[in-house]
Amino acid sequence: MLIDSSSDEVKRRDNALRIIGSILNKEGKAGLYDLTGLSGGFPLEDEDLGLIETYAGPALFEEQLTKLGIEHLGGEKVLAFNRTTSGIFATILTLVKPGEEIVHFLPKSPSHPSIPRSAAVVGAVYTEFDNIDNFRVTDDTSLVIITGSTMDHDIIKSEEFDKVVEISKSKNVPIFVDDASGASLRTIIHKQPKAMDLGADLVIKSTDKLIEGPRGGLMAGKAKFIDKIKSKSYEFGLEAQPPVIAGMVRTLEKFTPDRIFDANKKKNETYNALNQHFKNVKKTPTGIMLSAEGLINELKINGHKTVLSSQEVSFIFAMILLKNHHIITIPAVGMPGASATIRIDLASKDAVKITTDFIVKAFTDTFKVLTDTINDLDACKSYLFN
Repeated sequence: MLIDSSSDEVKRRDNALRIIGSILNKEGKAGLYDLTGLSGGFPLEDEDLGLIETYAGPALFEEQLTKLGIEHLGGEKVLAFNRTTSGIFATILTLVKPGEEIVHFLPKSPSHPSIPRSAAVVGAVYTEFDNIDNFRVTDDTSLVIITGSTMDHDIIKSEEFDKVVEISKSKNVPIFVDDASGASLRTIIHKQPKAMDLGADLVIKSTDKLIEGPRGGLMAGKAKFIDKIKSKSYEFGLEAQPPVIAGMVRTLEKFTPDRIFDANKKKNETYNALNQHFKNVKKTPTGIMLSAEGLINELKINGHKTVLSSQEVSFIFAMILLKNHHIITIPAVGMPGASATIRIDLASKDAVKITTDFIVKAFTDTFKVLTDTINDLDACKSYLFN
């Protein structure tokens, strides 16, 4: 195997960042196309720069974030984290004791790795369901987690959400919704209510996913839970720092769903064009995707075999796409355990710089290089790590 550990994934990510740095040095931002949907931003005002200090920043911006966060997510209080993963970890660390059970329902497995890994850290039993007919909680369950939108943008059905809430409430188990991108996709595209309005006790969203804010996690919920989690987050340094909090405030002030709606419409054109070349391409709410398994199927359709795993093949495809066409996708830059699906998110800021023809040519050219490379392990290693 070429990718055999989290360390290997970090090395792959480091290589991707070196490539991105080289592109920026030679061509500037205009020559780079971040289509992850996670590029975020830092929309600070000039007057903010003198206020993002250790104590002045929170004194000013936390109050504003509370108002905007409650408007955006509901709940009684909000709490900002340096990443959504940090918020998930802090919640599990606060509410779950060793030996207790975390029950997780999501539209389609697998979970984002931060949830089972956090469960392992506290010594909890972790149980995952993606079939509502099998979902259950027990007397040992101390936390139920619902994922609103998976890493590959599968969206939970409203009736499934309601059923999980009903079962959990019958056992008085707190409900925590991981709405990282779901707070945008689930509520804007699918017109579902906010998680708090559906009976959740806590919800967290990413402020860089399908929204132009800094990488971070914004949690909202009932005060009795937020207060406890806030204390624990301070103990371990998981809370967002003043510049991030200020960035969140400005992001929520300026947020509109227009780009998400536009991407939802444009995806059909991109899908139809790519589908003429790749039969395993699928639509997402805001673009298209080619899963790792789908990429293996494309190789088979074209008469190619490989000893590499589907994940490794997807990583190589993503690195070729980045190196040769300057398109950033999650399998190139993602953290360890992130989805290996090649996803083009047309709600990304950089999507306005490219055309459908550009995407099709980039994909077809990259696939040709992949087929020429796939059985040369040294060349594959070079794309991944050098």
